[in-house]
Amino acid sequence: MRSTVIHGARDIRLEDRPDPAIIASTDAVVRTVATCVCGSDLWRYRGIADVPRPTPIGHEYVGVVEAVGGDVTTVKPGDFVVGGFLTSDNTCALCKAGAHANCLNGTGYDGCQAELIRVQNADGTLIATPDEPDETMVPSVLALSDVMATGWHAAVSADVQPGSTVVVVGDGAVGLSGVLAAAQLGAERVIAMSRHADRQRIARDFGASDIVAERGDEGVERVKELTGGVGADAVLECVGTHDSVVQALRSARPGAMVGWVGVPHVTDLPQEHMFWKNVGLRGGPAPVRAYLPDLLDRVWKGHIEPGKVFDLALALDQVAEGYAAMDERRAIKALLRP
Repeated sequence: MRSTVIHGARDIRLEDRPDPAIIASTDAVVRTVATCVCGSDLWRYRGIADVPRPTPIGHEYVGVVEAVGGDVTTVKPGDFVVGGFLTSDNTCALCKAGAHANCLNGTGYDGCQAELIRVQNADGTLIATPDEPDETMVPSVLALSDVMATGWHAAVSADVQPGSTVVVVGDGAVGLSGVLAAAQLGAERVIAMSRHADRQRIARDFGASDIVAERGDEGVERVKELTGGVGADAVLECVGTHDSVVQALRSARPGAMVGWVGVPHVTDLPQEHMFWKNVGLRGGPAPVRAYLPDLLDRVWKGHIEPGKVFDLALALDQVAEGYAAMDERRAIKALLRP
């Protein structure tokens, strides 16, 4: 099979690798129908995170089950499936508590930007769609594998309530998904912080009521202007840099919660924006399996279309261009078709 391998900074290659096989009785092998490049993949692509050796890359996918182990009961060959960016058994104490991203038996993947993938913990990871989705729905189902579930996790972690005012920091695919999540959870006002016209359009389409292009002190002041001087009831932090975390904390009203899902690259937390304002910070990797049934139902019924975050579609052999386009902000998120 062909699989994407990162060799170092800005060195993405499509290589021939052995086809994955069933190793454990709880495994499945999935032939991907679509996969994609994640913003978190860019940390290695840009050289910010080390790549000590050539490494298969990618963690988002939808596809058709090719084979299953003897103990797999919830999916079968021929099923169209989606799974989260980490596997989970859905039976351990942490999964039962809703913390699937921290499953006691969870695993990652050996690169999902590939034609075939091995999915461990298949029963606790994969969900079959009611039928095979048509081509127009595939991007939205794919978005559930990571970005939509992560945006949803930001909104849940921030305790978004009906009638509330929400600020979303970050206008990448996760931030835009967070706008959609906040709107779905009943926020009356969703303020999207974005400087880019194309992303602002999607944010509006997803339910943003206001756009704030300013950053830093000016951005905080603009949020306060829009919230009667007090700040937002909930804030979604969807970037992970020091500046974005500070922006999020400062945009929250006293007593609010910040939902933090941006992969963190922060050396120290600015406690002065937390303790004295009673502002909380909660989040982390999304427990995708916990959210998948609800989110898939919303997609299937046409209530949400998170696949709009994919603004570039390429063949898998153009994967290097997908990385470059996202790195250069020529694309929000690149979808890959094997």
